[in-house]
Amino acid sequence: MKQHSFGTTKAYDSESAPNYLSRRQFGGAAAALAAAGAAFSSALAPTVAAAAEMVPMPDYDTQVRKIAKGRTLKVGFTPPILSEFFDEMEHACWRKAAEYTERFGVKWQWERAAPAGNFNAVQEQVSIIQNWITAGFDAILVCTAGDFQAMQKIFADARAKGVMVIQFNMPMELWPIDEVQSDSAVGYNNVLQSGFLAGSYIAETLGGKGKLLQIWGPSGHWAEARDLGLKLALKKYPGIQLVGKADGGYVRDKGFSAAQNLLTAHPEVNAIYGENEEMALGAAQALNTLGIDPWNGKTGVLTIGADGLRSGFKAIREGNLTATIDVASVDQGLQLIRTLFAHRVLGSSVARVLDQPTTVVTKANVDMADAYVAWALGAAKV
Repeated sequence: MKQHSFGTTKAYDSESAPNYLSRRQFGGAAAALAAAGAAFSSALAPTVAAAAEMVPMPDYDTQVRKIAKGRTLKVGFTPPILSEFFDEMEHACWRKAAEYTERFGVKWQWERAAPAGNFNAVQEQVSIIQNWITAGFDAILVCTAGDFQAMQKIFADARAKGVMVIQFNMPMELWPIDEVQSDSAVGYNNVLQSGFLAGSYIAETLGGKGKLLQIWGPSGHWAEARDLGLKLALKKYPGIQLVGKADGGYVRDKGFSAAQNLLTAHPEVNAIYGENEEMALGAAQALNTLGIDPWNGKTGVLTIGADGLRSGFKAIREGNLTATIDVASVDQGLQLIRTLFAHRVLGSSVARVLDQPTTVVTKANVDMADAYVAWALGAAKV
């Protein structure tokens, strides 16, 4: 290497600098170290194996049983309404709870209660929760249409009195996490994992162009979140035009009426998005009533919902419903029990938000999705 002198200072020579390995020297040293390491690992392997054989391995389930001590957990499960969707989730809870009884000896006192009215019958649900707090339940699992701030005060009161609170199926992405007062929330991202996913499926299936009708639920956080997701998808796919929108009340008969009115006004549409599966199934019935062909892969009107109901899976098989977003009713139920047990029995910390995977279900994968839900529904009440 040619040397350059600047005053009395000599330029750094990477090849001959005495305190550093040259590139050539470094390569040789690295090879030697690798060979030595391999020899050392080979020599150590029998010693490690022998040590492992000498150390007794405790049975995990036995150790957890010692911690659980056969205790009975009092759990309240309160959805905003009794429905097929929440029935699937509750059965998944029972499936996991029964497993923990068998493995760890824990017992369950399970109560379910929901408002007798519709999604907006919040005060009745508040009374249910307060009764469980007074009764000293170990945990309350809650999904609510109630005002966010008002419900956080109730959750904070429950936790102050030693009751664990886990929300489920809630659009937690809408609220600042530092204002959330539950111990944890099990669900999915309604914006990205439901509304955006459905809108993207519609656009991609229609080749990026078409006219769309939207049937959404009453004003509230679920409708807001899924609507935000749909708008994100429409922004990404500007060739999809939203030409009509109506409230379907989250139930099939209102979804049917909303779709029938929209289709009468806009008979040229290519797709209908029902923000939940009941409304989408109502829209499918409206198509049939009006003599409009459902989507066959090339023509007709595409319909998509969101929930993951066995009744929806049946409609997909029959070709009446094109697709649905399975928003993890089973995985939410399983995770609720895992989270409750980990925190309440084992004393582990749990994440504030636990999003579950969601899946677009079509004829291509409906059998797998249906089998998973059927497995959960086979559980007996604990």
